Amino acid sequence: MGLRYQHFESIEKHAGKLGILIAIMVSLGGLAEITPLFMEAQKVRAPAGVAPYDALRLAGKDIYVREGCYLCHSQMIRTLQFETQRYGDYSVASDSVYDRPFQWGSKRTGPDLARVGGKYSDDWQRLHLEDPREVVPESNMPGYPWLARERIDADDIVARMRTLRRLGDPYTDADLAAAPTALAGKTAMDALVAYLQGLGVAPRQKRAATPGGAR
Repeated sequence: MGLRYQHFESIEKHAGKLGILIAIMVSLGGLAEITPLFMEAQKVRAPAGVAPYDALRLAGKDIYVREGCYLCHSQMIRTLQFETQRYGDYSVASDSVYDRPFQWGSKRTGPDLARVGGKYSDDWQRLHLEDPREVVPESNMPGYPWLARERIDADDIVARMRTLRRLGDPYTDADLAAAPTALAGKTAMDALVAYLQGLGVAPRQKRAATPGGAR
């Protein structure tokens, strides 16, 4: 007992030794928490019907992130009943397998957008982005009218698609070749509306096609 106490005392009285041992234990604890999550993340696969963003929607996602939309809108419906009743089916990791970065979170100044695709018309979305209070008088969302004048840089989007392909997104050579044509004459507003109109559509269609899957 005395030897054990002396051993602990020698550690407590030497700050350097104590610091090193604390760092080792914290590292081991961190690895024990992070490693299982990392391994599980590698198992996530895209479900049937969920594909990488096409060129226009990819441009829209980047604009969504650039303009800070994620600061007020999450894309994660939790399993709580009042959330699924309002927003639809709860979110699962495979829904966001092609999101880099993913838009999960629970901080909401505005509503969750995980299932907003198709809920409103393209014209409604455009008007809402240009002047939110025209369609939602109580809204505190800022307007983004300049997006209707901003042109999409097709070369930049093609470069992004190439990078995402290196990271594992299954873009084909045909996808890359078709991107400039798909983006010709398109504005940032077009791209952002296309992105919003696709949110949650593929997972919703998949659940509807599965017997007993639609709620």
